[in-house]
Amino acid sequence: MSKNVHTEAVNHLFDAILSLENKEECYRFFEDVCTVNELLSLSQRYEVARMLRAQKTYLDIAEKTGASTATISRVNRSLNYGNDGYDMVFERVSVDDDSES
Repeated sequence: MSKNVHTEAVNHLFDAILSLENKEECYRFFEDVCTVNELLSLSQRYEVARMLRAQKTYLDIAEKTGASTATISRVNRSLNYGNDGYDMVFERVSVDDDSES
């Protein structure tokens, strides 16, 4: 069973994130809040999820992102059995992602 993340501290963090207005503000905030490795890990998981939704193989994903098969498997489990957060975001940013790919 997972830990409850619905805490006052997490609410404050999400309020702070929702106050950010552009990518530059995101960079400034997340570079202060996260270590470089934490930020790179988060972005790697997001890229893994994008590639899984695009039907890429684990081998292709591992080669392009450097993610371990364990990480790819965890992200895949979230995509299939999670709270649909990735899919919600993919729907909202699909136009931007398609133009950059």
